[in-house]
Amino acid sequence: MSQSQSWQWIPTHLSLEQFEKFVLPHLHLGRRGPQPKLALHVIFNYILKLLYLGCQWKELPIEKDETGQPEIHYTRIYGAFRRYEAQGCLDAIFAGSVSILSRQGQLDVSVIHGDGTTTAAKKGGDNLGFNGHKHMKGDKVVAFCD
Repeated sequence: MSQSQSWQWIPTHLSLEQFEKFVLPHLHLGRRGPQPKLALHVIFNYILKLLYLGCQWKELPIEKDETGQPEIHYTRIYGAFRRYEAQGCLDAIFAGSVSILSRQGQLDVSVIHGDGTTTAAKKGGDNLGFNGHKHMKGDKVVAFCD
């Protein structure tokens, strides 16, 4: 394992420079309609914060503007998240970030994390095998990520 682990953290806020380097090239920007009132990197930072906190959308802490109102409604952030997900932007951001880190020699693949889960077959399940571990018919999935 590498000596320095200063870069091994979950990002909850990206600077404008980081956003333009890692995220913006992979976003599908609309050509029609008005521009958002908030910058795209601010909206994306709200998405990162929500993914880190794991809270409900309506519980997302949103900054207030000069009039004391929230600067954006949580449904706008949710809509942006759903749009990015449907357009494949989130997958492209992840793949692009991993590619950049790999080229810079900052990607440590010496440790692989694995997690498994078993999904029980409630009805049917005749085509699925018997799971000797949990004594049920179902499907076992083991996912590995580095």
